[in-house]
Amino acid sequence: MDDAFFFGYGSLVNRHTHDYPDALPVTIRGWRREWRMARSLGRTFLSVVPDAGAQIDGLVARVPGNDWAALDLRETGYQRHALGAGAFARGPIRPAMIYAIAAQDADKASHTAPIKLSYLDVVVEGFDREFGAEGVARFFDTTRGWGPVLDDRAAPLYPRARPVAAHLQRLVDDRLHNLGVLRLGR
Repeated sequence: MDDAFFFGYGSLVNRHTHDYPDALPVTIRGWRREWRMARSLGRTFLSVVPDAGAQIDGLVARVPGNDWAALDLRETGYQRHALGAGAFARGPIRPAMIYAIAAQDADKASHTAPIKLSYLDVVVEGFDREFGAEGVARFFDTTRGWGPVLDDRAAPLYPRARPVAAHLQRLVDDRLHNLGVLRLGR
């Protein structure tokens, strides 16, 4: 069976959070990234929604042996959707799958389900490594649905949290401030 590929646009951009092989930076069109609270899980995640005028950066990586079980488990709360070769605006063209929270299960980030700062830090670290400062700026500029952010850096709640460089933490803090995002203490 041929290997399949997925497109990661959030924490999967950070290679420290997974060991999927052959990960390559790409840009896709036709999707917009946004923060969505999955009602079924009561947590806020990055997700995507179709948007013909949008394009976003991310990584495309191989799922060895077409074995989706581990990735599906990691992406609990999401549904897989096919990306055709025409979705790729830049980078290697590979039919791939993209994960999105189902619209019928989605709400906006809120005080009861804020965005975890430890999660955002990991995402930004990945974008910095793969796309540089310009890629981090594009991440913030192309992401919608910013809601309250829970400052959990001292005691991370995000399961794949990792130490992130101080300059990246400052960058995240500055971007959130400029966006006017409410920051909640624990």
